[in-house]
Amino acid sequence: MIKLTAIAISIMTMLGGHYAVAAEPIEVITPAKITEPEKVELGKMLFFETRLSKSGFISCNSCHNLSTGGVDALPTSIGHHWQEGPINSPTVLNADFMLAQFWDGRASNLKEQAAGPIANPKEMGFTHELATETIASMPAYRARFAKVYGDEKVDIDRLTDAIAAFEKTLVTPNSPFDQYLLGKQDAISSEAKAGYQLFKDKGCVSCHNGPAVGGTMFMKMGLIKPFHTNNPAEGRKGVTGKDADKYVFKVPTLRNIELTYPYFHDGSVWTLEEAVNTMADIQLGQKLTDKETKEMVAFLNSLTGEQPHITLPILPPSNKATPRPVPFAAATK
Repeated sequence: MIKLTAIAISIMTMLGGHYAVAAEPIEVITPAKITEPEKVELGKMLFFETRLSKSGFISCNSCHNLSTGGVDALPTSIGHHWQEGPINSPTVLNADFMLAQFWDGRASNLKEQAAGPIANPKEMGFTHELATETIASMPAYRARFAKVYGDEKVDIDRLTDAIAAFEKTLVTPNSPFDQYLLGKQDAISSEAKAGYQLFKDKGCVSCHNGPAVGGTMFMKMGLIKPFHTNNPAEGRKGVTGKDADKYVFKVPTLRNIELTYPYFHDGSVWTLEEAVNTMADIQLGQKLTDKETKEMVAFLNSLTGEQPHITLPILPPSNKATPRPVPFAAATK
C-alpha cells in the first residue's frame, strides 16, 4: 500500500512546478495493451451476458454500466427480484489498479470479484453451477472456450478469468490531467491547477495517489469526525472481524469522478462540491472556502479520461438445453 508522509508530500509540492511525472503523487494512465484478444472478446460477451443471472435480466454491465462511467448511478444497486443492494456500486473503470476489489477488499483481484455477484442472492441470484451450465449449453460459447483455453470445458474459473481479462482493458487514458502531467501546460485550466495544488497542500494525496488516484490503501471513513449514515456496511471489519477495522474502506479511485456519482460507500452525496467539503471536514478536519471548492472540483473534473469504446457483442441464442430464466418472484412459488 502507498501512504505518503508529510515530508514526501512537501517535497512533491515543491517539485510540482516542474510537472515531471516522476515527481508527482499521481501517475499517468496508459492505454491498455491487449495480448489475448480472443480471451478479452469472450470476457466482453460474458460481461454483457444477462443469462449469468437467475432472472436472465442482470449482467455485470447492469451495475457497472460502461455507458455511465462504469457505475449504475444509483445510491445502491438493484438486484434479483428488485432487491436493494447493500452498498454503492464502485466503478469498474481502472479497477485493475486497485489493491483489492469491493469496498471492503474481500476479493483480492478482478477474477475473484467476478465470481461474487453471480452467486449472491441479492445481486444476480444464481449459482456458479447453473451459470456455467447455462453458458455450456450453447455451442457457440463452447467453441470460444475451446479456442481460448484449449478445450470446451466451461467452469467458474475460466468464466471469471475471461471476465477479468476484459475488465483489465477498461482503462481511461489521455485525461486532460494526464496530458498536463506529460508537459502540456494548457491541458487544464488555471483553476484546475490551483485545485491540484490544494489537493496536495491539504493532504488529499496521502490517500488518493497512484495511477487511479486512489485504490492503493484502506482508510477509516470518518477519520477526524464521524461520518453519519444509515448504511449498515462496516467495511473491513466484515472481512477481518477486528473492531479496529470498523468503517475502514478501500479508498476509491478519483479517476472519472465527475461521472461516478452518487458518492461514498452509501451513495448519499450527489455533487462533487458536497463530496469534497464532506471529506475535508471528516477526514482532514478542515473547511474549504467557496473558491477552494471550485478549484478542487475543477481539478477533479480534469481526471476524466477517454472512455472505453465498446462494440456490443452478439451473444449466442439459447436453446432447449439452456436453463430458463426466472425473472419474477411469483414464478418461484
